[in-house]
Amino acid sequence: MTSPSSRHVLIAGAGIGGLTLACALRRAGVRATVFERAEALRPVGAGIIVQMNASVALRRIGLCDAVAAEGERAEQTLILDPTGARITRVDVRSVQEELDAPMVSIHRARLQAVLRAHAGPEEAVRLGVSVTGFQDDGARVTVSLSDGDTVTGDVLVGADGLRSAVRAGLLGAQPTRYSGYTSWRGICPASDLVKAGHFSETWGPGARFGIVPIGHGEVYWYATLNAPVGSEDAPGQTLAVLQARFAGWHAPIARVLAATSPERVLRTDIHDRPPVRSWSRGRVTLLGDAAHPMTPNLGQGGCQAIEDGVVLGECLTAPGSVEDALRAYESRRIRRANALVVMSRRMGWLAQRENTAARFVRDTLLRWAPQSAARRQLQTLVQGMS
Repeated sequence: MTSPSSRHVLIAGAGIGGLTLACALRRAGVRATVFERAEALRPVGAGIIVQMNASVALRRIGLCDAVAAEGERAEQTLILDPTGARITRVDVRSVQEELDAPMVSIHRARLQAVLRAHAGPEEAVRLGVSVTGFQDDGARVTVSLSDGDTVTGDVLVGADGLRSAVRAGLLGAQPTRYSGYTSWRGICPASDLVKAGHFSETWGPGARFGIVPIGHGEVYWYATLNAPVGSEDAPGQTLAVLQARFAGWHAPIARVLAATSPERVLRTDIHDRPPVRSWSRGRVTLLGDAAHPMTPNLGQGGCQAIEDGVVLGECLTAPGSVEDALRAYESRRIRRANALVVMSRRMGWLAQRENTAARFVRDTLLRWAPQSAARRQLQTLVQGMS
């Protein structure tokens, strides 16, 4: 049995979860190699809110402050109706102070850059190559790469996303599950349009629009709409479609869309997968979206990948066998992550209601709900980080 310090961990995917794990392992003196199909880690993508539970996890590997410095801390989170009337408001600044854990919105590229800077030397992340298969002989794991090469290590971690090749090899081919709504995400230089630290989401009939300042003079926005799977915008018409759909909604939605360059808008249908009872076998395990993809309604997809990376790093650097480490990782993570998959899907169902009466009842109940209930939910989420 190899000692934890002499292990070589192979990681498929240089997303948030894979890089977090690489950072955790490097901090503990364990060698990791990350394989990423992209040719370069370019500054693309949209924004992410690093929730307080993820900040607690990042603090355990010494990266909380570095991430917070590259984004914007939340002051309040709000749910509004299309007129701009408030449905709910949570003073998250006081919760952050109470728990000593920041809620930070940040461009995904800047978060990825912070993680990459702490993940190891240049050769620790191999770009332009992906894991296409693996063979676990009980003592070592050999991965096959897209360039025809093979690499052998002590453990393989599939952090390669929703359509993970490692997951397919481990659990078999399984279809994804469409949520019933599509999404658009964008970045624009419109910080003067949004109050600092105010993160808002507006709920209308079968549609939502979120606005989140992410620091560096930028705003991240997102929109959702009930739609058949596979729907597409006509070429060059994405912003026009959004401007028409959200016309008449409160300020500054129209101005945010007008300030956005078309090339900075991404459209993706929202999918998840039903929870599974196990995501490890032998010397192979899964992490993040490869293990428990969830809809974005709780803002926990990337945050749970961060938690996975930190906890798996702790398990792989503890005394014992690789198999013991992966069993401990599942024991600490699977119930929590699976519960959030279910909760997130339910929240999406609630938020995407179209029926007028159902929306009135929902919004009325939320307006009357005490702010203390939302604060307790945040506290529970942070305190549940294993």
